[in-house]
Amino acid sequence: MSSYQDYIVRASAADGQIRVFAATTRDLVEKARKIHGTSPVATATLGRLLTGAAMMGSMMKGMSDVLTVQIMGDGPIGSVTVTADSMARVKGFVQNPEVMLPASKEGKLDVGGAVGMGMLRVIKDLGLKEPYVGETELISGEIAEDLTVYFATSEQTPSSVALGVLMNRDNTVAQAGGFIIQLMPDATEEVISHLEQKLTEVTSVSGLLEEGMTPEEILEYIFAGFDLKLLDKISTSYYCNCSKERVEKALISLGAKEINAMIADGEPITMNCHFCDTSYTFSVDELKALVQNCR
Repeated sequence: MSSYQDYIVRASAADGQIRVFAATTRDLVEKARKIHGTSPVATATLGRLLTGAAMMGSMMKGMSDVLTVQIMGDGPIGSVTVTADSMARVKGFVQNPEVMLPASKEGKLDVGGAVGMGMLRVIKDLGLKEPYVGETELISGEIAEDLTVYFATSEQTPSSVALGVLMNRDNTVAQAGGFIIQLMPDATEEVISHLEQKLTEVTSVSGLLEEGMTPEEILEYIFAGFDLKLLDKISTSYYCNCSKERVEKALISLGAKEINAMIADGEPITMNCHFCDTSYTFSVDELKALVQNCR
């Protein structure tokens, strides 16, 4: 493992009229690839959503705040689910990790073709009585464009989202990262048009990553002449908080009838975590003890 470290830079520009997040996420996307054995197009799909969710997580304030982003398309990859906390720790999985598709007409991994059309759902658990749920239709299945539409329609925040994952020839992750640029309500027309013009010059975030640019360098490139202020830098990582205790709670929630049916089989049962593929085995005696807790 290299000394490379994934992180997110938070910044502002144009005297606070623009807020910005930029991330480099190669290690966490590679970790997800290893856990799930994803094909190149599945790695790119999951990697883009993990990167976007990490930056969205870093926008949350509360220590226990959690968000889940789900993509439910009609393409061959099936659904994609990612969760993030306010420390930008992420985890996720795809329904069909081994999906293979020919390259797009631009010669790139066809994430849009893998995802298809459908819905994007964001669930934010901010410690209130009810979680916040925002849903938008997928417009391309390419992830970044779909998140851009989500921010504009569900959060009423004009945004530009760019996400990229580059693969090596051996199908490991070469680079991953992206940015989220958001206009604040007081942004002037002059600032907006200047930013729009600048963004037309940014052909792809993957290209900038391929050049070896850091998140700071990408922001300095985009916001030259915008009075960019780098505010802070936080680490981001692939992290799963599953444990045997959490799986026990999930089993108990099934109820005594379900657990008794497992006990009747007379065999230990094994539960696998969707996010990190860790296996948890429960003996018949352990299952009997769980039944007591159902009452």
